[in-house]
Amino acid sequence: VCVCVCVSLAGHLIECGAQSTGGIFTDWHQVPDWDNMGFPVVECSGDGSFLLSKPPKTGGLVSFGTVAEQLVYEIGDPQRYLLPDVTCDFSQVVLKEIPGVEGGAVKVTGAKGYAPSCDYKVCSTYLDGFRATAVCPVGGPRAAEKARRTADSIIKRTKRMFKQLGLEDFSSVNIQILGAEDTYGANARYKSSREAVIWLAVHHKQKKALEIFSREIAPAGTGMAPGLTGIAGGRPRVSPVLKPFFFLHPKSQLKVDIHVGGELVETLTEAEPDTPEQEAPPISAEDATDTDLPGGPHSFRLEELAYSRSGDKGDVANVGVIARHPLFFPYLKKHLTPSVVEEYFSHLFQPGTHNAVTRYTLPGIHGLNFVLQNSLGGGGVASLRSDPQVTHAHTHAHKNAYTHSHTIP
Repeated sequence: VCVCVCVSLAGHLIECGAQSTGGIFTDWHQVPDWDNMGFPVVECSGDGSFLLSKPPKTGGLVSFGTVAEQLVYEIGDPQRYLLPDVTCDFSQVVLKEIPGVEGGAVKVTGAKGYAPSCDYKVCSTYLDGFRATAVCPVGGPRAAEKARRTADSIIKRTKRMFKQLGLEDFSSVNIQILGAEDTYGANARYKSSREAVIWLAVHHKQKKALEIFSREIAPAGTGMAPGLTGIAGGRPRVSPVLKPFFFLHPKSQLKVDIHVGGELVETLTEAEPDTPEQEAPPISAEDATDTDLPGGPHSFRLEELAYSRSGDKGDVANVGVIARHPLFFPYLKKHLTPSVVEEYFSHLFQPGTHNAVTRYTLPGIHGLNFVLQNSLGGGGVASLRSDPQVTHAHTHAHKNAYTHSHTIP
């Protein structure tokens, strides 16, 4: 189990290449030579530890921060990271920078493992109508106002045509004015700009309806606001929507038949779990929050106290926050509660979502992981948002860093 967990954690840290060597790092301005980014190199030891570095004379950076950010990338409960061969516990992982290595190196220890889950993780998709997206730059005074009215007018015109042709209404419409901070909801700090971009995405059950919508974008260039400079990528393409659906399926309910040369040679089945004999992973529980913390007259942005990284799994986002110094960790736990995070991201959640945010702790790296349910508009190609995956949550994580100030000694 020790070796299996070591290899699994190493794979998790390097699966996205340069993301563990300085890519999309919170302190991006400290990462040199993006044009020659070095990819991660892992050297595993028999004791379950490993060293993460990068090739010499390459760009990028390997540090506690770059590796810690990738550790919390796209995870849920850090004590129950489910893989086919092992259930991993990353909560007590320790990262130690190794001095004297060109470009940086980090030793990784403390990962634990338990018996694998009695379920298979199943990732499936199903056809769910069609989508199309128009992206149009708009320039000049009151650009955002012009962009919003243009998008609204295109939708209004198209809906009228649908009604005349006996077609159903759009299943959903998403209008964002990029440059007006629409993605920040109530947290926007928009100031008037002379440049904006219309993001107009629509969903419909019928392909024919969206082909009509697609033809109605170009007329806006001559019949609506001045300053619409074009349609990025040309006329919007109509694409089928493959919506993801994830679930767990008991291994004992699945039979595997192996055929060789057209003949059945073996049948494999999993036995029903014998719960008392299996080593069960621990139930995740948060460390107690220290409410009696010393305070002082100074306020700090969260970005000054912590690194952050976000990820996505379907319609679920996660935002990991790692203290830059162990002394900051109690303050992060005190102030970054699930209710605070849920309120800040309230504009992202699907209406009716209860207990939308769950918080987990990673004491080994002095980190917190927030899991946001139903927060990406369906996720992947099913979402009509301008960024339905990682960067959308990541951008808000950094915005969060700028808007929450805390008093510490």
